Amino acid sequence: MKKVIALSSLLALGALGMACGDAGTANNTAANANKAAANAMNAAANAMNAASNAVQMAANTAANAANTAANAANTAANTAANAANKAANTAANTAANK
Repeated sequence: MKKVIALSSLLALGALGMACGDAGTANNTAANANKAAANAMNAAANAMNAASNAVQMAANTAANAANTAANAANTAANTAANAANKAANTAANTAANK
């Protein structure tokens, strides 16, 4: 009877060991799948960040071009106003000196 109990215990422990071993493999497989999913999400996030950066660079370039054009227009307006003022002052001074 003692041998039967001992053998039954041995079989139960063997079955438990096999079950635990399989669970470890399943856990590793699940962990690897989770890592793969996380890597895919990180890759997608990186791609979105790159796209966002490209859009931001394009917007900055357009804003800089608009600022450059506005500055050029301002310079032209100032130059024209200065020329008009100079001509008016010259005419007024000439008339006053006669």
